[in-house]
Amino acid sequence: MGDFRSVLPLCEGEEHMIAATQHLVKALGASKNLDDDLRKILSQLESHLSAMTILSPESRVTGFRELEQQFKWAEEKIRGWESNQSLMWDSDPLEASEYLKAVVAIQTLVEGLPRLSMSGSRKQKELLNRADSILQTAMTRLEEELVHILVKHKQYFDLGNMSFQYYGKDVVYDESFVSVEDMRIEEASQRNNSGNESVDCVPDLVHPQVIPHLKSIATVMFASNYHQEFCQAFVSVRRDALEEYLVILKVEKFSIEDVLKMEWDSLNFEIQKWIRALNVIIRYLASEKRLCDQVFGDLGFLNPFCFVEISKVSLLHLLNFGEAIAMGTHKPEKLFRLLDMYEVVVDNLLYIDTLFSEEAGTCVRIEFHQLLRRLADSARATLLTFGNAIAANASTSPVPRGEIHPLTRYVMNYIKTLPIYCSILNVLLKDQNAAASNPVVELDNELEVSSMAYCPMACHLRSITCILEPKLDSNSKLYKDCALQHIFLMNNYHYMVEKAKSSELKLFFGDEWIREHIVKFKQHATSYERATWSSALSLLSGGRAGSSSTSKTILKEKCRRFIIAFEEVYKSQTGWSIPDSQLREDLQISTSQKVVLAYRNFIGRNSADIGEKYIKYNTDDLEKYILDLFEGSPKSMQRSRSRRN
Repeated sequence: MGDFRSVLPLCEGEEHMIAATQHLVKALGASKNLDDDLRKILSQLESHLSAMTILSPESRVTGFRELEQQFKWAEEKIRGWESNQSLMWDSDPLEASEYLKAVVAIQTLVEGLPRLSMSGSRKQKELLNRADSILQTAMTRLEEELVHILVKHKQYFDLGNMSFQYYGKDVVYDESFVSVEDMRIEEASQRNNSGNESVDCVPDLVHPQVIPHLKSIATVMFASNYHQEFCQAFVSVRRDALEEYLVILKVEKFSIEDVLKMEWDSLNFEIQKWIRALNVIIRYLASEKRLCDQVFGDLGFLNPFCFVEISKVSLLHLLNFGEAIAMGTHKPEKLFRLLDMYEVVVDNLLYIDTLFSEEAGTCVRIEFHQLLRRLADSARATLLTFGNAIAANASTSPVPRGEIHPLTRYVMNYIKTLPIYCSILNVLLKDQNAAASNPVVELDNELEVSSMAYCPMACHLRSITCILEPKLDSNSKLYKDCALQHIFLMNNYHYMVEKAKSSELKLFFGDEWIREHIVKFKQHATSYERATWSSALSLLSGGRAGSSSTSKTILKEKCRRFIIAFEEVYKSQTGWSIPDSQLREDLQISTSQKVVLAYRNFIGRNSADIGEKYIKYNTDDLEKYILDLFEGSPKSMQRSRSRRN
């Protein structure tokens, strides 16, 4: 069939323009300076203009008849598929192409028919009405074809080939300050060794071979002013596909109220799913954006609008969950998940700003930036709550056997996990610790380790121990025995030092802090020895200046009283505990060196005056008994001696 436009008449303005152009072409053709190529072009143009003659009324009637014939062809082509239940692009792409040509022909008729200013306008109106009707039928069919192509040729977003930075840590902190000695943070290595999957790697969400079909349908529907219907169908299918991924990721739709009421174990699990979902969805949206660009690229402003419409429902769900977490209570155990959420938003924010860079995406960009600020505020408030919880902790009874206080274990294990969030915490704490810190903005490799001790996070960590230490001093006063007070403080300061030395905390606490606290626990060890043994060892001073009966009696009494004192120490302090074996051994050796040496010298000087009958234990006995101290199980020297014998 010929093009409808070849039989359409010209309006009056067009006639004048063609006449003027013909006059100009003839004038140029009269020039003798033209080369053969230019003369040939002018000749062809003159012939073409001559063909565009003004139709006479008779010609108009003839043109209208030709239009009717061509319309019948297009109508038959479109109506022929009404009763056909198969899909055009599935059946025969060539037939689909012919169908689109028929639709274009109808569009041309609708645009050109008004130019036939005929007296018999009734027929003209009837033909226009028929054209509008068949065009609506075609648009409905093309919308069905569009949905079918999008659904049938959908390609699933392969999560198996994607790697993500690891944000979650499987550690649980008990707000009641119970022991968390066995908390595991080996996931940190996995976290550091994993990188973000580049958004530049954009998989196809619809098979590439059908993209031209989608573009053809879009072009025809937009040209017919059915762009709204096309967009609604396209957005609906693609929005459902995106929500399907949330289901695959097992992300449930909770209201803010639901989240605020959730128990921590459940909430912790949902946060981990949220973190992974946000990573996946942002990468998914990069593919969705490319699909929109491929389909809508040449069709104007509707591209970013449709992309936002596809995205916003699912993103709003993720945003609402994040908002609920940020506005919830500031319990210390939430800090790590808050930091995980903050970090994943930071890592994806540039991608979000890029994907939604147009005006239509402004609201999405703003919402994510606001979420980031709220998560930051919540994390700061949680850090403050953690410090306040330490300060408010009040023990009413001493820790059994002088062991490590649960508060010490809790605090040190809690802060031991924080270094893996160093970069985030330095940002969050920068202003808060500005007066106390000396942060280095750009660190040289040689200075990086030493400078870490002055970063905002390092200052905050040390400030936490400054809250803890007075609480330990206060708790030590709960012991009636002064020596046990020092054992308790020695144990706790030693525990703090070992936790710092055996983790990344040493980089943030710094050598000076570690040295100071080593001195502290050693001072308490010395104070323990003084409190326990000074009185007993004073009994072993003096000796063989004379051999009078009075002096012998005094020596025997001193020996007897020392033995009683030693037995009392043994009975009580075998029940005390020093959990760290090396620290226990060091104190046993130090005690043995002082006590056994003094006893050996005393017996050596005075054994003849005292008499073997009154020397209940030899030095080897004392050495062995001292090795029983601080084992956490009370013993008596009589039972111990009988077992050894």
